[in-house]
Amino acid sequence: MVPASGPVSQFAEMAARDEKIRFDARGRDLDEAVEILAAGYHGRDFRVEPSEAPFSFRHTIVGDEAMTLRSTSFMGHIRGQAAAGDEHVVHWLLAGASAIDLGRDEVQGAVGRPVLFPQGREFEFTTDDVDQSLLHLSAAVVDEVAAERHGILPGTICFDHAAPVSAAAVQAWHATVRLIGRAYLGTAEPSDLMRTEMARLAAAAMLDTFAHTATTMPDALLVPRNASLRLAVEYLHAHAHLPITAVDVARAAGITPRGLQQAFSRHLDTTPTAYLREIRLGRVHQALRVAAPESTSVADVARHWAFSHLGRFSAAYHRRFGEYPRETLHRA
Repeated sequence: MVPASGPVSQFAEMAARDEKIRFDARGRDLDEAVEILAAGYHGRDFRVEPSEAPFSFRHTIVGDEAMTLRSTSFMGHIRGQAAAGDEHVVHWLLAGASAIDLGRDEVQGAVGRPVLFPQGREFEFTTDDVDQSLLHLSAAVVDEVAAERHGILPGTICFDHAAPVSAAAVQAWHATVRLIGRAYLGTAEPSDLMRTEMARLAAAAMLDTFAHTATTMPDALLVPRNASLRLAVEYLHAHAHLPITAVDVARAAGITPRGLQQAFSRHLDTTPTAYLREIRLGRVHQALRVAAPESTSVADVARHWAFSHLGRFSAAYHRRFGEYPRETLHRA
């Protein structure tokens, strides 16, 4: 048996180096099992009780930074808090029972039914003698595919994990997962190009399977001659959490800083800096609306979205939404 810290450290190091990930941990060590699941799902406050079945666990992962396929078996009852982080996570039961988002938009698991983790926030869950498969997909991949297919601005997709999934959508989802599984789990290691295409295929399936809303691009961004402006806007949405500058945006769009300013003024009636501030305010608002007040602070959310001066941030937030950020949080 690998020591409890071994598998967790191994997986973290592979992910940090953006390596191909192959991870397999199994056994009868309860502490090791809890540590692995908590690390993989941003978990906390796990409470485990035995069931009639002898305890055992298994957790396998194959993939890369963009997408991983996972399989988990855990004999026993778990209740705790988890979160998807910067990924979209879909799970479906092979055996056992589960429920997610207890006390809010609760969804009961059913064998074979794909269920999406709540997006952008922590949630409470339970599992009982569970054997399940999961697919973790980078939010950036979903944003990229949604922008290409539907003209959706990156970072604005909001999935409704509690919305019903049709029988046809379930069937299509599993057909896609089987195809991805053959590519990832076959005898030959998939090429980087194959991995990229499989992740994009999963993103398309996710968009087709689960109900969602999003903000579409302004018409000006869909005009071919404004391709550079569209690149700039997509870069702003994708990197809004980072301390980027107008020079960074211009470089990503392939134009000069002056050209960038002119394009924003002419077609969007704003500046790149003001546009970025509005993106960030919107992301903070969205995060605070779904956050748990007892475990979230306005300051932490604001800093995550690159607001360094909390006083100016609070005033700008109030002008935009008609209330202070702490009021939004405590209405969540």
